[in-house]
Amino acid sequence: MEILSHLISCSVDKVRTVSDSKRNFHTYHTRPINSVYRRVVEELLVELHLLSVNADFRYDPIYAVGVITSFERFMQGYRPEQDKPSIFSGICRSVGADPEQYRRDAESLIAAAKGLSLENFLTQSDSNNQIVSTLNAIANSGQFKYSRLFAIGLYTLLVEAEPSITQDKEKRDQVLTKIAEILHLPNEKMQKDLDVYRGNLDKMDQLLTVIEDALEAERKKRQQKEQEKQQA
Repeated sequence: MEILSHLISCSVDKVRTVSDSKRNFHTYHTRPINSVYRRVVEELLVELHLLSVNADFRYDPIYAVGVITSFERFMQGYRPEQDKPSIFSGICRSVGADPEQYRRDAESLIAAAKGLSLENFLTQSDSNNQIVSTLNAIANSGQFKYSRLFAIGLYTLLVEAEPSITQDKEKRDQVLTKIAEILHLPNEKMQKDLDVYRGNLDKMDQLLTVIEDALEAERKKRQQKEQEKQQA
C-alpha cells in the first residue's frame, strides 16, 4: 500500500499546473506584454494548458488552425510587432507544444481548404484532401475531446473554402450542424462558442479603431506643438 501511495503521489506531482505554465512562459518570453493584450495572452495560455493536461485531449491539425487563428486575430495591432513570434512560441512551449508544428499544420490545412468545396466538407468524399482525412479520423476515433479552439479552426477552414458563408447565418448554422452530427460534436456548444468568438472579434476590431484614433490624435498634437516651436 505504501508503494502504491507513493506512485500515486509521484504521478500527481508530475501534473503541470497553470502556475507552472505561466512561469514557463516568462522563461521563454522575457519582455513585458503590452497591457492591452495581456488578457488575450493569458487566456490563450490557460486554455492550451487545460487541454494539454486533459487525458482525453489529442492534438490534431484543425485544432492547430484554431490556435494560430485565435492568436493572430486577437493580437492584431500588437506593438512591438517583432515580439509576436516570441510570445506565440512562449505560449506553445510553456505547455510542451511545438510552435513550428502548429504553424506548419495550420498553413497546410488552410492551403487545402482553398481547394475544397463545401460539398466535400459535408460528404467527406475527397479522401486525398488533408482536411477530409483529418475529419474522417476524428469521426471514426470513437473518443474525441471537443474544444473551443477546434471549433475556431473548423470555422476558419469553412470560411477559407466558402467565404460567403460568413454572410449567410442560416446556411452557416446548417453546415455547422451537419458537421457536428458527422463528427459527433456538441452542436449547441459549438455554435455558442463560435458566436462568442465572432462577437469578441468585433469588439477587438472596435478597440483597435479606438487605439488607432487615439494614436493619430497624439501624432497630430505633437506635430502642432513642433510647428508652434518652429514659429516661435
